[in-house]
Amino acid sequence: MTDSAVFVPHFHWDREWYEPFQVFRHRLVAALDTVLETAEADPGFRFTVDGQMAAVEDYLEMRPENRDRVAALVREGRLAVGPWLILLDEFLCSGETIVRNLQMGWAAAERLGGAMPIGYLPDMFGHIAQMPQILARAGIEHAALWRGVPGTVDGHAFRWRAPDGSEVRTEFLFDGYDNGLDVLLVPDQIRRALGEYAGMTAGRWGGDPLLAMAGTDHNAPDPRLADWLRKASGEERPITVATLDEYIRKHARDEVTAVVTGELRSHVRGNILPGVLSVRLGLKQRMAAAERTVDHAERMNALWSGRDDANFLALAWHKVIESTAHDSVVGSGTDETCDQVAARLAEAAQTARAVRDAALAEPAAGVPGDAYLVANPLPAPRTALVEVDVVAAPKGSTLVATTADGSAHPVQLVSQAPTVLSDERLDASQLERVLRRIHRRELFGLLINGYELTPNSLVFHLAEVPEGPFDLMTLRGEVAAAAAAHPGEWRVLTLAQARATALVAVPVPAAGLAAFRVEAGERPAAPATPGATATADALSNGLVRVAVAADGTLDVTGVDGTVLSGVGRLVDGGDRGDSYNYAPPAHDVPVSEPTRVDVELLESGPLRARLRVTRVYDWPEALADGDRDRRSGRTVPTPVDMLVEVRAGEPFVRVSTAFLNRSADHRLRLHVPLPVPVTGSASAGQFAVTERGLTAEGGWGEYPIPTFPASTFVSAGPATVLLDHSAEYELVDDGSALAVTLLRAIGSISVNIHPLRDEPAASEIPAPGAQDLGMRIENRFAVLPWAAGWQGANAVALADEFRGDCLVTRGTAPGGGPLPPDANGVQVDGRDVHVSSIRRVTDPEHGPGTEVRLAAMRDTATAVRVTGAFTGATTVDLLGRPIAPEPVRDGLDLVLGPWEIRTVVLRW
Repeated sequence: MTDSAVFVPHFHWDREWYEPFQVFRHRLVAALDTVLETAEADPGFRFTVDGQMAAVEDYLEMRPENRDRVAALVREGRLAVGPWLILLDEFLCSGETIVRNLQMGWAAAERLGGAMPIGYLPDMFGHIAQMPQILARAGIEHAALWRGVPGTVDGHAFRWRAPDGSEVRTEFLFDGYDNGLDVLLVPDQIRRALGEYAGMTAGRWGGDPLLAMAGTDHNAPDPRLADWLRKASGEERPITVATLDEYIRKHARDEVTAVVTGELRSHVRGNILPGVLSVRLGLKQRMAAAERTVDHAERMNALWSGRDDANFLALAWHKVIESTAHDSVVGSGTDETCDQVAARLAEAAQTARAVRDAALAEPAAGVPGDAYLVANPLPAPRTALVEVDVVAAPKGSTLVATTADGSAHPVQLVSQAPTVLSDERLDASQLERVLRRIHRRELFGLLINGYELTPNSLVFHLAEVPEGPFDLMTLRGEVAAAAAAHPGEWRVLTLAQARATALVAVPVPAAGLAAFRVEAGERPAAPATPGATATADALSNGLVRVAVAADGTLDVTGVDGTVLSGVGRLVDGGDRGDSYNYAPPAHDVPVSEPTRVDVELLESGPLRARLRVTRVYDWPEALADGDRDRRSGRTVPTPVDMLVEVRAGEPFVRVSTAFLNRSADHRLRLHVPLPVPVTGSASAGQFAVTERGLTAEGGWGEYPIPTFPASTFVSAGPATVLLDHSAEYELVDDGSALAVTLLRAIGSISVNIHPLRDEPAASEIPAPGAQDLGMRIENRFAVLPWAAGWQGANAVALADEFRGDCLVTRGTAPGGGPLPPDANGVQVDGRDVHVSSIRRVTDPEHGPGTEVRLAAMRDTATAVRVTGAFTGATTVDLLGRPIAPEPVRDGLDLVLGPWEIRTVVLRW
């Protein structure tokens, strides 16, 4: 039995949860006031601030006068802060967001005296496979956590190994982050209670001191704690008060032999609450959209702008990271809390959009106003399919796109806008009212290109890009004179230039720019890549073919002849669970067959072909009144639209689903049946592709349903599904189908009695907003058939293309001028390499540079070549600290090890 104990005073602070942020912050300020007063009054007191700087930042915003007091305790080692900005949900954000979280938290802690060099992850709902590498590449050698550790770990520590081989020694908080509280319940009995606890857990400690985490949610320790422990300490079992850092680095000395590789999602020692992956779909979608917008803004700002918008980008990242908290984006809070998270993510996206658009405006100033600029955010050349507003072709002619090199590219007409915007008849005395609509030259959102003024008639001609000057004062004088000369009824006609919406296929360099103009001309020669075609119930592009079956599902044939049949089958079942865990009613009757199927052809190519499948289902409106183990007999007819699309050159089928949700307490999943059953799946996210089986490890108080997270794609056998946002999936029917959750609608944060979880996860607080009633539920993904699985299908690159649409903006130079030549950015060549970031950085010693973060998404080494106009390169760690210069010879050649994350800074 261990003969000593170390108590770590701390609290765990959920920034927002069953109360919104500002309510919890009021408690936080009071709690940290107590901590400071206690520490200053008792030199033996130590405190660990939950591993997240957000709590400190939130406190100092309300108590700025206490900054020096906090910093003094941090410098003395009596207050442990950082290294994270916030304690995040690791599976519901990107790997890049996790890195930025650590960077921002570390920097904030350094400003106060230094970060705790421990990857403290006390309450996350499982842990990603690459966390050890992220910590190690930031110079952090230790971690501490609770949930997700498998049953093979029987000690209080293990070596946690990432797929690339990186390791961190990890303290296993096997009884949770509050294991010391039961010992403290009766202050004058601490010695006895500690002895009993030491006896109960003796097999775990070896020769190391017992670790007692003395803290819980949203409360400061009792100011008398250190005094209680001094009185309880004795020669037979001395007690020390320490920070978590001091315990791990000074007191825990046993050699750790247990090794765990990869993600931690076992239920055996604690609930991992997997239902958070699918509840409140909108938050998951907003998180992905915000991350993507900030990422694109950074890339555009770094490559194409002379303005350093670092402060705006830092603000956007901060708001994204705040929203990743393990009780924020997960959606397990009250409705008002979740509304605040959504608003924060929207603000992050808005801030980033402003930076992105301003950056693109700079090169757009060199593009004529009757042309467009396309920006490719990905560091690989591609042909972008962009949708733009253009002048319609005269009857009998066609539209053609031309680029700066004079080459012609195909255009697909999507729709034509009406030309008559208004046709009014009014008395001459009212003409002045019409003129008040004009703001300098703008009318109805367009610009006046000219006008015709004849007796009793005024005709405006509007255009996007006008020709020649316009003088509003002259018009006013002419109209006043005409009205006086010709009283009576006038006709005022406002005509827009004939315009159309067109799809254009534009070649764009890697991370580069290309300009194009669409105008009437001769149709170009047919491209080498077959175009998209359609019939009444089938689409094809020469690479993939999709046919609609009688039940509204899809038969998809891939490039290699692989056939997936029944794709898009929808299965709706009841859910009597809560925001943390799904639970089917005991007498559930899933609905999978539509009552009606309609198919409508929308577009027939040659660049894009689309059809819409509408299926109507009778879904129960809720659980039965007074019986949560049955669904109501009352049903609501619900049409579900499925938009099916193929594009020229793409080896996958794009699929979007949309419906108005009128049912409560249910889970809807889309199935992709597999040709033969499989025994496992693989999903991509957070710098790795993780393989999983058909089951999950249980043994605590939570039934191990094998639902798993996926961020950019999920693959099972020959079926790969590319994803727009983080999603939940499961292999069902004994591995015969891949099921992706489209909606999980529930009405409570937690329920006290849950059939698949022994204990409540929180109080039973209503969350009616989590039902998504009356909301339009939309999901976007793509189906990629390939017999050789995700690697054979090149899914890493295709997932980036699917998510990373090119950006397009109109030129602002005078119309009619020549198009500027294409501009090259940074190109990265390498199989299964994900580029998670391209951004502007500044080093006080070396000056400005462009940081590029690469991740090898494969289990073998891969050669990578980075090219661009740069002249120097340095490999840095994840905190930006230089490691080694890299030779640059007409580019940068690197070899990434299996699953390696590498960051380089390019100097121009």
